[in-house]
Amino acid sequence: MLCEECGKNEARVHITKIINDKKKSINLCNECAAKHQKKHMIGFDLEPSFSIHTFLASLTEDMNLGQDVEYSPMGNRQCEKCGLTYKEFGKLGRLGCDQCYNTFRKGIEPLLKRIHGNSIHKGKIPLNIGEHIRRKREIEQLKEDLQVLVINERFEEAAVMRDKIRELEAKLNG
Repeated sequence: MLCEECGKNEARVHITKIINDKKKSINLCNECAAKHQKKHMIGFDLEPSFSIHTFLASLTEDMNLGQDVEYSPMGNRQCEKCGLTYKEFGKLGRLGCDQCYNTFRKGIEPLLKRIHGNSIHKGKIPLNIGEHIRRKREIEQLKEDLQVLVINERFEEAAVMRDKIRELEAKLNG
């Protein structure tokens, strides 16, 4: 599709205005769109302004409760493998290597929980075998929770949890 203003270049910007239920569209090349933007003071940007890295970086700032990443407890930590600092991670919004996950775990886990709702990747399960796998995962999680209850000497709750685990295991085995 050619630019509707110059008729020469390929139209790369498509503007649609809807005012009082009346739709008006125009297709422009980048050069004409820039001129159109200045002439009509349209509030759009020809370059994409959203970046996942910027988004993640802003979340690391939020996770530090408004503190600058530089002054957070993780700010001066550095990955031994790639040399990335937590401060750089805060600016870039991405990690440098696989070791960064372990180095910055304390700062990353709350971020992952905020984005995904959990810090552990559970993946997707096919529907036809899903119930069996879901039960197994639930049992594993309950066993971890049981260990925490025992360590914290919350024995009554641990007994209830143990019984629930046994019940699920019985269902799982037939």
